[in-house]
Amino acid sequence: MTFIVGDNCIKCKHTDCVEVCPVDCFYEGPNFLVIHPDECIDCALCEPECPVGAIFAEDEIPEGQEVFLEINAELADVWPNITEMKDAPADAAEWDGVENKLQYLER
Repeated sequence: MTFIVGDNCIKCKHTDCVEVCPVDCFYEGPNFLVIHPDECIDCALCEPECPVGAIFAEDEIPEGQEVFLEINAELADVWPNITEMKDAPADAAEWDGVENKLQYLER
């Protein structure tokens, strides 16, 4: 099993989760993070660290966000690895809780 990053991370992109990951399985895009499913060891350390509640266990993905399982796998193979926490975008708070942000995902 793996964890995935879901919709609410788009344009929020807090990196608190990256700081606690023991296997460095996070990858960073312009406005979103993903978890590499083949590298995730299912330790669950990242989930409570996400300030916007955007990380889910594979078997607990909210209805309508199942596509993020595929998106995480796809983009983890092309985006660079991130291993250190960075500042969140200046407007992250404005995007927290906005629904259906997939249209804003920058690849």
